[in-house]
Amino acid sequence: MIRIGKGMAAGLVATVLLSILMVMKGTMGLMPQLDVIRMIAGMTGMSAAIAWGVHFLLGTVIWGGLFAWINLAIPGDTQWLRGIVFGIGAWLAMMVLVMPAAGQGLFGLQLGIMAPVMTLILHVIYGAVLGATYGGMVGPRVLTDG
Repeated sequence: MIRIGKGMAAGLVATVLLSILMVMKGTMGLMPQLDVIRMIAGMTGMSAAIAWGVHFLLGTVIWGGLFAWINLAIPGDTQWLRGIVFGIGAWLAMMVLVMPAAGQGLFGLQLGIMAPVMTLILHVIYGAVLGATYGGMVGPRVLTDG
């Protein structure tokens, strides 16, 4: 259970960085049609503030906790690499579940070809930070035991 809490803490760190990158992307005018917070709000009928809360809940509790729980089953010799593999899995779930549910089509292709590319880059960064942060908290022993 302690590992799950560390996974959530690592998830929070990774979600904060991901959120900063999302805001920077929006501020720079890069792919304004790709606004995950607006998508969450639109899908659920929530305000943008609550959608941000859902975003942090998912990135911190759900993905962070799940990463810690299944960590030893994820391929990779280092935690940051395991995080990247996990981040790609989270991206794939977003592309085949969330994007179609948000009305953006499989892989969000209704937003253009750059939507899956941009979200993949962000999820790889999220995963690397998640894994590296988690690895820093649990130490190398988690690579060999539960």
